[in-house]
Amino acid sequence: MSISIKTPEDIAGLRIAGRLAAELLDYLTPFVKPGVSTGELDRLAYDYTVNVQGCIPACLGYCPPGMTPYPATSCISINHVVCHGIPSDKKILKAGDIVNIDVTSIKNGYHGDTSRMFVVGKPTIAGKRLVDLAFGTMWAGIDAVRPGGCFNDIGRACQAYADANGISVVRDYGGHGIGKGFHEEPHVNHFPVNHPTPKFEPGMVFTVEPMVNAGRYGVTMLNDGWTVVTKDHSLSAQWEHMVLVTETGYDVLTVSKGTLPPPAFVKGWHLPENL
Repeated sequence: MSISIKTPEDIAGLRIAGRLAAELLDYLTPFVKPGVSTGELDRLAYDYTVNVQGCIPACLGYCPPGMTPYPATSCISINHVVCHGIPSDKKILKAGDIVNIDVTSIKNGYHGDTSRMFVVGKPTIAGKRLVDLAFGTMWAGIDAVRPGGCFNDIGRACQAYADANGISVVRDYGGHGIGKGFHEEPHVNHFPVNHPTPKFEPGMVFTVEPMVNAGRYGVTMLNDGWTVVTKDHSLSAQWEHMVLVTETGYDVLTVSKGTLPPPAFVKGWHLPENL
């Protein structure tokens, strides 16, 4: 396994791409409301990405081996949809829905990949709880990153946080290295594995994006070849940031004015003041 160490030029490019992806989610936020279709949200995402930011939407036409090209700019996953929900004019948001919007923008050859959860209208208690716990799970994983540690530290931290709060971590999907490539080495598990994992080194950049379910962790793919749902139809939630390993810890590259500060238990990072 070869994990690339980013140069200062790479890091600067990734920081710009990450900020633009986060700002796209800022732009979409006021449109996430009852009565709006996910198809309309995706058209807004495309227009802003291409015509305002001058970026390329990485998801549109993305085609891993053996799959069909992804048909949209964003992945929009509602309630029991775990990931890769395909936007549609037939999918109308309603009050109480929990929604993940996942976007990846390419700027000057560099990828910015991030996702956030949104609660539509008045939240349900169960939905809001899972959204908050998904946020905590992501940050538990991020805060485990430091030089000298290893990628299994992320998995252990995510799993411990999830276990303490009675939710499950999806095992079929994980984070990934990112740079000029959309999905680079390594694969980032959000649960502990029983084999050695690479050590963190300054200059590594990857995503931390645990998907957590209110029920069991089992998932299945729908016939469209992309949409992944919980097997038990329980709610699912996910947040995603791009993380840089630094000499002393980590930095988060997908930040904007709309980025939420980390939970109180996180001591290793704070939102920049000059966003």
